Amino acid sequence: MQNEIWFRPLIWMDYRLALLFTVAIPLILLLWAFVQKAEAMQRLLTIYWRVASLLAISIYLLIAGLPVGFISGIIARVLIPIALWFWIDLNEEIEDQPNGALKLTFNSWRWAVTLYNILGAIAQIPVLQCAFSQKANAIPLCQAWSEPALLFREYFHPNSTPQFLGFLGIVGLIAYVLCLGYFVLVKLGKQGRSALPQ
Repeated sequence: MQNEIWFRPLIWMDYRLALLFTVAIPLILLLWAFVQKAEAMQRLLTIYWRVASLLAISIYLLIAGLPVGFISGIIARVLIPIALWFWIDLNEEIEDQPNGALKLTFNSWRWAVTLYNILGAIAQIPVLQCAFSQKANAIPLCQAWSEPALLFREYFHPNSTPQFLGFLGIVGLIAYVLCLGYFVLVKLGKQGRSALPQ
C-alpha cells in the first residue's frame, strides 16, 4: 500500500504550485501591468489567461471523472509556454521596456512558469494511462490525481453534482477547441507570430 501512495504528496504539491504560478502570480502581474500601463504585458497576460483556462476546464472534467481531463491537463501545460513566447512583436516590446521591478518580475515569472509547465508535462506522461484505461478509477495514480479536483468541488461547488460540473467542463472544452481551431486555421495564417492584427 505504501508504494501506491508515495507520490500523493507530489501531486498535491503540484496543484499548490499551479495555484501560485498559474493563478496568483499572473493575476497580480495583470493588475500591476494595468496600473503601470504596460500594454504589451497586458496583452500577453490576456493571451495567457485564454490559454490557461484549459487548466480550469480540466479540473471540471476531472471532478466528473471524465478521462479527457487527464489529456487536456497535459495539453494545457504544453500550450502555456508556447503562448508566452510565441509572439515576436510582444517579445520585442517587452524587451524594449525600461528595466524595473515589473519587467524583472514579469520575465522571472515567464521563465519560471515555462519551466514549471514543461517539467509538469513530462512528469504527467504516466497519467495518460488514466485517460485510456477502462479501470482508471482503480489505478492509485488516477485516484490520487483526481483528489485535488474533488476537494475543489467541495470548497467551491458543494451543492453541484459532479455530472453538472462535468457538463460545464465539456461545454468549456468544446468552446476552447473551437476557438483554438479558429486561431490555428484562420488567424494564424493572417497574423503569423504577431499578436496585433495585420
